[in-house]
Formats: sequence, C-alpha cells, structure tokens
Amino acid sequence: MAQIAPHYARPDISLIAEGIGEDKVSLYIGGSDGARDLDLLRQNGITTVINCAVNLDFNYVLEPALAAEPGKVATGHGALRAYKIGLIDGDGNPARMMLAGYYILDGALKQRMPERESYPHRERGNILVHCRGGRSRSVALVSLYLAKNHADRFPSLDDAIAHVRERRELRRDEWFETPKPMLIEAARQAAQAIDVLEEQ
Repeated sequence: MAQIAPHYARPDISLIAEGIGEDKVSLYIGGSDGARDLDLLRQNGITTVINCAVNLDFNYVLEPALAAEPGKVATGHGALRAYKIGLIDGDGNPARMMLAGYYILDGALKQRMPERESYPHRERGNILVHCRGGRSRSVALVSLYLAKNHADRFPSLDDAIAHVRERRELRRDEWFETPKPMLIEAARQAAQAIDVLEEQ
C-alpha cells in the first residue's frame, strides 16, 4: 500500500532565495492559490511566474485584445510574464523535461524585453515558480537551479533541496514525496546534462 503524506497548511508563496541572477531578484515557490493571487504577487514584487504543472492553467489576461468567441478563447497581454513547463507530479516525464525547465527558469532570469508595444512587461522583478501545491515539481526545479548557479551557498542538489524544504515549510514526514523521488532523479540527470552542455 502506497504511503500517503499528510497535508499541512503553509503560505501561499514562500521566499526561497534572494540575490538570484544578474538582477539579484528574489525567488519564490508557491502553489495554485499563490499563483492566482495577483495582489499577493504584486505585493512581493513578482513580475514573472513559471508554472511547472501540466493540466493547471491560469488566465492572466485582464483586458483581452481579442474577446472569446465560439470555438476560440480570448487572448491578449497577461498581467505579468508567464512561462509553462508542464511536468507530471510522478512518473511519466521524459528525462529532458526537467532540463528544459531549468533552461526556462534560467532564460526567464536572463531574458530582456525589447522596447516595443507588444512587450508591455519589461520590469525586472521577482520570480514565482509554482505547481499545484508547491511541494514537489517546483521544489525539484528550484533546487536544481540553486545547486547549479549558487554552488557557494548550495554545494550539492541535496543541500539545495534541504534549504528549499525548510523555506517552503515542508515537514519531515512528507519529505518522501516533497519532492517525489523520480523528480529528484530527474533533477540529478539534468544536473549531469547541464555540466556537459556548459563545458561545450
């Protein structure tokens, strides 16, 4: 019989690390309640969200440029910059999806928007990485990023995971699935691939 982890109340978003990337931004992790709370995101200076979860979508378009019509959804500029990876919280992810997530997060930190009307959100603010509960997919991805880019603070992936668990208020009796073992393994494989790619 599979072990079932208890679910504890925790903040909608949690500050994980500061001084991240060239702009020295703050990196947060959250669940779906935090990701959909625009007031909360704005209060914390979050201008970019990265959604790790497949089958979890958000409509950040407040003033559609094109309204919804039969067979078509509304479209327009969102209230912030949003990126999506689409990881499964368990088995089923191709090994390279965690690697892709790493480069999406790295790219979001480094991307510079042009001075054009079609790119209204150019502010360099903080970043929220989220999944449905902010306990597994987002934890694995952020831990990978911290271990590969801030080795002075997080010498190994395990060190980064321990730090994220503490900041996200993940309790010891839920660690077996926060993050899930297959996502930790995917992060380890991605870390090895990054080492090879960065040497080229």
